[in-house]
Amino acid sequence: MGKIALTVFVAFLLALGYLAVLNKEPITFTLAPKTVYEMPKIALILLSSAVGAAIMLLYFFIRDTQRFIHSRQYQRKQKRDLKVQELYSKALNSILADNEEEARSALEEILQEEPGHLDAMLRLGDISAGNKDFAKAFNYYKKAKEIQPQNPEVLFSLVRVMENTNRVSDALLYLDEILDRNPENLTALHAKRSLLEKKDEWDEVISLQRTIIKSEHNEKDRQREQENLLGYKYEQGRYSLENGQNEKAKKAFRTILRLEKNFIPAYLGLAEVMLRGGETEEAIGFLEKGFEQTSSVIILARIEDLLINLGEPARLIRLYKNALSKSPQGQSLRFFLGKLYYRLEMLDDAFDILLTVDSSGVAYPELHQLLGNIYLRHQQWNKAVEEFKKVIDIKKPFNLLYCCESCGYSSQEWAGRCANCKLWNSYQFNFYGSCKA
Repeated sequence: MGKIALTVFVAFLLALGYLAVLNKEPITFTLAPKTVYEMPKIALILLSSAVGAAIMLLYFFIRDTQRFIHSRQYQRKQKRDLKVQELYSKALNSILADNEEEARSALEEILQEEPGHLDAMLRLGDISAGNKDFAKAFNYYKKAKEIQPQNPEVLFSLVRVMENTNRVSDALLYLDEILDRNPENLTALHAKRSLLEKKDEWDEVISLQRTIIKSEHNEKDRQREQENLLGYKYEQGRYSLENGQNEKAKKAFRTILRLEKNFIPAYLGLAEVMLRGGETEEAIGFLEKGFEQTSSVIILARIEDLLINLGEPARLIRLYKNALSKSPQGQSLRFFLGKLYYRLEMLDDAFDILLTVDSSGVAYPELHQLLGNIYLRHQQWNKAVEEFKKVIDIKKPFNLLYCCESCGYSSQEWAGRCANCKLWNSYQFNFYGSCKA
């Protein structure tokens, strides 16, 4: 490069010398109205070249200075980024090792190096939330939102804090921010549905549920959510019934039964609407049709309560016998008929039917308790003692529990929805002891 530059410089001087020989006469050069100079043409060329060279030198000086500054800044940034990356990796490892203090220290050091580090703010918020310090967690999440207002992870973090502090309305606002940008965000839709459930906003839940069904990605999930829609429709009817909105409740229950004829809670709910309207006979007739449709012993138990209160046990016995004629092997029907006979003081009939109940492999105390009571009434002491011993050996409650067929959860009270797995229409009598411990 040195030889080339020297050659170019010599050529430039030769060209100037040649031009100087050809252009010896001076020229007039005016800088201002009263400032005029005379100079040889070659001098003007040299002056122009010198000014141009100075401008180029200044340009290259500024450019190289900027490059140097940018290079130093880039090197510093790389060094800082590497340090931040190492600190963040250390923080994550500490979180996995359940060493919160070390994790917190590393994350706070990150914010000293890089005050806008979003992930560090979120992890510090998570640690605070895990320690139930929701005010501190909220501050971290709020700062993160100022940096990235529409970041879904930030908004979901704020939702969790609002939910944990019972600020449901605020949590819904943050979820709406997510859904405004992505109306089909299933995580946000499910979270919003859960919050609306807590507020008993069943009309809104049903509307939202239809959106969830449309947003699900496969047929299996859509089918599951379609079934849940019936459950939410039931909750709408139940809530309306509790608040005296009988017509709205009736409409909800009838809609469910039109779509699913084996939805037991809807039968009981619609019968309750009729009872509150003074339509007792209509309610019993409706439940009898429901029993014919579903063969549900739960419906039968409700009919039993109503007919006993009306003083019509004969009608009830006929109902049981008709059911047994259609299902002779129905062990639960035999048990409940025997229990009814015992309730009506028809001890011989109770004894005869209860003896036909197959208790092999079924360790349920109430069957043996009833037989023991009957033996006791007949003064057959030894047999009574044998039956009562079976009750003691079983060591289970004497009352007949309800059992969720899905998760095995047991309850002393019937409900349309399992308190454990949250499924509807899953409670049955635990006659066979199938409930999990």
